[in-house]
Amino acid sequence: MDTVADYLSPVVDYLSRVAKYDWWVVGIELFLIGLVVYWVIDFLEGTRGERLFRGVILILVVGVLVLNLVVEQLGFLRLQYLYKGFLIAVLIIAVAAFQPEIRRVLIRIGQPHFLSAGSGLLSGVIEQIISAARGLSSSRTGAIIVFEGRVGLGEFIETGVRLDAKVTSELLRSIFYPGGALHDMAVVIRGERVVAAKVQLPLAEGGSIDGVELGSRHRAAIGITRGSDALCVIVSEETGMVSVAKNGKLRRGVDEDILRKYLAGAV
Repeated sequence: MDTVADYLSPVVDYLSRVAKYDWWVVGIELFLIGLVVYWVIDFLEGTRGERLFRGVILILVVGVLVLNLVVEQLGFLRLQYLYKGFLIAVLIIAVAAFQPEIRRVLIRIGQPHFLSAGSGLLSGVIEQIISAARGLSSSRTGAIIVFEGRVGLGEFIETGVRLDAKVTSELLRSIFYPGGALHDMAVVIRGERVVAAKVQLPLAEGGSIDGVELGSRHRAAIGITRGSDALCVIVSEETGMVSVAKNGKLRRGVDEDILRKYLAGAV
């Protein structure tokens, strides 16, 4: 009859093999692994992908332990075969589930920071937008303004109404005026031009920040910036608070100085 020591022998063998390596080699390997895991979790923080990633890691770690300590010891070869097939299925499901996050990674790889530095808007356009945000905030007029980056937003622009007009504070405030024909949904700005209004954006899943449930505008801002390099400015209809979304993360309650830095590409 197998004893507890027999079941723990794989663990003992593994630790004895690890002990033969130089301590600094093991330390560097563990540091690199931890660095990658930390980067992934930080990149996915606050998104659906974060929970999915934790679940996948849990399945893999628990599965490998069970496979090595139980299945091989007891000779359950069919379970071992099925588990390997299960891992392939988990990989396929993970690729499909992490599609938005994978797209963001590829965008970042293709657009290093040294290429995008200084890619903010012109100062005249920035001041027009800040003036519009100030007016919309004071009147508590809900608004969502998307600034197209290097990743084109043509598929979303086609859902709205084409304008191709110069960016001015008056134009933006009139677009979002309650009851107007174009006040619903988002405005998309490309360079110095308002290219479209009433643009429908993809909604991120529901959630909350600091205990406050996110409305459709904030969810749309997270959704569009999660799958592209766009920047999004949101004005809350309930509170008049101005928020900014970038890289799928939302920053609430920004003042004019912080907003100016975002628009200038300094944040």
